[in-house]
Amino acid sequence: MNLRSKLAIAFAGVGAAAAILVGVFSYQAASQRISAELDRSLLTTSAEVAAGATQVLAPSPVTRGPDDDDHDEAQPMVAQAIAPDGTVRPVGGRPVRLAVGDEDRALAATGSFGDRRYQDFTVPPDDYRVITVALGGGRGALQLGIDVDESRNVLHGLAARITAVSALVLAAAALAGWLLARQITRRLVRLTQATEQVSDGRLADVAVPAGGRDEVGRLATSFDRMLGRLADARADQERLVQDAAHELRTPLTSLRTNASVLRRFAELAPGDRARLLDDVDGEARELTHLIDELVELATRRYETEEPAPVELGEIVERAAGRVRHRSGRAITVETDATALNGQAKALERAVSNLLENAVKFAPEGAIDVVVGDGRVQVLDRGPGIGDEDAARVFDRFHRADGARGLPGSGLGLAIVREIALAHDGGVFAEPRPGGGAVVGFTVGAELLLPDSHPRHVDG
Repeated sequence: MNLRSKLAIAFAGVGAAAAILVGVFSYQAASQRISAELDRSLLTTSAEVAAGATQVLAPSPVTRGPDDDDHDEAQPMVAQAIAPDGTVRPVGGRPVRLAVGDEDRALAATGSFGDRRYQDFTVPPDDYRVITVALGGGRGALQLGIDVDESRNVLHGLAARITAVSALVLAAAALAGWLLARQITRRLVRLTQATEQVSDGRLADVAVPAGGRDEVGRLATSFDRMLGRLADARADQERLVQDAAHELRTPLTSLRTNASVLRRFAELAPGDRARLLDDVDGEARELTHLIDELVELATRRYETEEPAPVELGEIVERAAGRVRHRSGRAITVETDATALNGQAKALERAVSNLLENAVKFAPEGAIDVVVGDGRVQVLDRGPGIGDEDAARVFDRFHRADGARGLPGSGLGLAIVREIALAHDGGVFAEPRPGGGAVVGFTVGAELLLPDSHPRHVDG
């Protein structure tokens, strides 16, 4: 059974239950009201008859039909007196003899004025509601009955009407439930079809039903965003594989060439042997570095690190200390106490990549790092970045014309961009006034924690 049928049945069940409950309560209320009115009418009439107003029991003329019963009058009441000794005498109304029990005789013999009891019994073919009222003072009791067949016919008609209305309500609830279920599940059905298409491997041509602010609309919007990210991730993965295949081809070709030369290693002069081995070692290191960067970029290991409160200045200082030690370059760090909820290792990796990039492209001069308001800038005095390269410097494997002979995987700044995006930030590259370049990244303002004081560190 699908969801639409379940919802339709649920709506019908709720509507039927409500209709039945309302019908039962209505029937009970009507029955109790009629019974109370009958008892009140019996008590009032008995008081009138006891006072001598027997005309209330006189028959009224009616037009009889061929199917009428044997009664000669329309009067539905019958009255009889019970003497203190238990004898019964008719008073008026229908010529029907009401049964007198021991409790009725006790009321006639010893009952106080106004003591009464109600009872129901049948004198075929009619049912009666009977009241026995003690007259007190040795006067016996008065017994008065009223035919309740008409009242019961009214109740039976009411029950039939309630049943019919309940059936109509059930049908209407089922129809309304089916229509509502169809309206509710229409987008869910389309969303299910979209997920089935995705499970079959299709992403580009999947149409996701959007619109609406309810839970289904929000689900469709989230699913549409998820599909967009999946499609972008697949396209990004394909580009990464293609670019990696292209970049790996160069060092592998060089290694194959050197391997061919190594077959004649004994024929080479000692100087040529040393250069060949250095070349093989350098190519192997470059290939290892490239593979490490590819693995880092493809697996996004930094995304598994749990965010924690970190001070951006401390991260920059640690990265600058390592690069100083490795390169021997002067690196100046100026930072405020910007703190954020971030991934410390990933941010340190991003800063290290920026510094290593500056060391590689600016072989001389000091390198400055400025940190403030969630922005990290690395400034150098190198050849700078051209307008054409500024827009692509963070692309994977992109190399400017002047950098093609320099070592490197071409992935360092691409990793910086991925880490910045993971922290709701971005990257930038622009010329530095007076010559050089300014390259850096930002983090999202919502990740920042309250800062305290600026500081300045030289190295």
